[in-house]
Amino acid sequence: MNKKLALLLLLPLGIACKQQKKDYNADMLVKNATVYTVDSVFTTTEAFVVNAGKIVAVGKADSLEKIYLAREVVDAGGKAVYPGFIDAHTHFYRYGMSLNEVHLEGTKSWDEVLDSVQTYAGRNADGWIIGRGWDQNDWQLKQFPNKAKLDSLYPVRPVVLSRVDGHAAIANQAALNIAGIKPGQKIDGGTLETVDNKLTGILVDNAVGLVTRKIPDPVEAQVQAALLDAQRNCFAVGLTTVDDCGLDYPMVNVIAELQHKKALKMRMYVMLSDNEANINYLFKRGVYKTPGLNVRSFKVYADGALGSRGACLLHDYNDRKGWKGFLLSNQKHFEDVAGRIAAKGFQMCTHAIGDSANRTILKIYAGALKGKNDRRWRVEHAQVIAPDDFKYFAENNIVPSVQPTHATSDMGWAAERLGQQRLKGAYAYKQLLQQNGWIPLGTDFPVENINPLLTFYSATERKDLKGLPAQGFQKENALNRTQALRGMTIWAAKSNFEETEKGSIEVGKYADFVILDKDIMKVKGADLPNIKVLKTYVNGEKVYEKK
Repeated sequence: MNKKLALLLLLPLGIACKQQKKDYNADMLVKNATVYTVDSVFTTTEAFVVNAGKIVAVGKADSLEKIYLAREVVDAGGKAVYPGFIDAHTHFYRYGMSLNEVHLEGTKSWDEVLDSVQTYAGRNADGWIIGRGWDQNDWQLKQFPNKAKLDSLYPVRPVVLSRVDGHAAIANQAALNIAGIKPGQKIDGGTLETVDNKLTGILVDNAVGLVTRKIPDPVEAQVQAALLDAQRNCFAVGLTTVDDCGLDYPMVNVIAELQHKKALKMRMYVMLSDNEANINYLFKRGVYKTPGLNVRSFKVYADGALGSRGACLLHDYNDRKGWKGFLLSNQKHFEDVAGRIAAKGFQMCTHAIGDSANRTILKIYAGALKGKNDRRWRVEHAQVIAPDDFKYFAENNIVPSVQPTHATSDMGWAAERLGQQRLKGAYAYKQLLQQNGWIPLGTDFPVENINPLLTFYSATERKDLKGLPAQGFQKENALNRTQALRGMTIWAAKSNFEETEKGSIEVGKYADFVILDKDIMKVKGADLPNIKVLKTYVNGEKVYEKK
């Protein structure tokens, strides 16, 4: 065979190889969409390209199709596409565990709680009865219940039922006996309620732990199942990253192992609880960072919750004279922890509800941070702020991490606790946004519903699901829709030091995105709670599709 003939025979093969290479230079093209990139100028476009789990191009479909041929084309059918939603404050693992416990959310009386407990006990014959979600503020008789009926129903089987905020619980006598709790017993940072020198079963804040630490630890299979159950439900509402606030260090290995096996695909930002074992672990190991897991912060608790009157206020509760609530630890503890965390360069994230707790923590932060910085220390909830204390956020770049559905859940009784004047500095999200120009949003689930679209609705409309109040609750502190979307995407990512890798649809970032059935930036406010997620993608992989 002469050389010319051999060359002609090889030429088609070369063309085929070249064509094959061109055919698949991307994994996915998303087109025919309204793409909210949430970049620095809030650009909208119509298409983007994904390869190897990251976004490689954004722009017009016809231009991108001339350059890229993708293995998969996702035609969004004109629907709106957003960066994957990020919940900046959750209890993801705890939520997963709660799915197999007694569900008490929305109960309208103590009798209704007991009915739910009995139904659960009938299906689960052994072990502790654990439940969560009751709220006496939703009952006609807005008072804490008494354990008497629980004792009569379950004289031997231990029962503990947490209030919706997790900062109070009721336990029966069997559970109190296991914990060794006696009438008249005292505990710092908590209360054990007694009437006529008899325990009522009501435990507030640190007192709750006296009982719950006696509950047997779940086996590893239960822990893994809880994480995967939580993941399934969160993907269905468009979440692609969650901040789990307050875990112990052994959970880091469980999460990492599940992610390594590609079973747990939810990206997680984990805050370790404030205790010596966790501090020693992270101080020794340093920041733990993978594409799916980021551990670099500590969750500290300053006070309790407003609904259970454990929030620490500067002045008496409006509906309980002589009572201001309390800090969960003494001030020196917070100062020492802040100093140690600052010295090691980690992030401090502190739960603070009452105006006294917020003032205490803000001043301690200011002392440790010493003015302008990029340490991104967070105040979780920042719920009630005295007028003179907002300035601390701006002066020290302290990040207020807030949960808009708290405002619309609490608005029916918050004035009773605080009075009208003090209420003006509560749930003040717009005023908090103005301090640094950005604010991360979350839900605090399972305290609230896991759905981030309800976060968006509450932040912008300031109404409950019945559309009340008609003019919105303290509407002067509502966020606009652009701010709210940033709060649950790029600003939430920024609060986790992750704004360069997620939170917007931009070249080089992870291909985490959601497709909704309606456009949250354009529909009427009343329609926002009814919008559904059609598809959720993490790393360019579809992890949820509405059936």
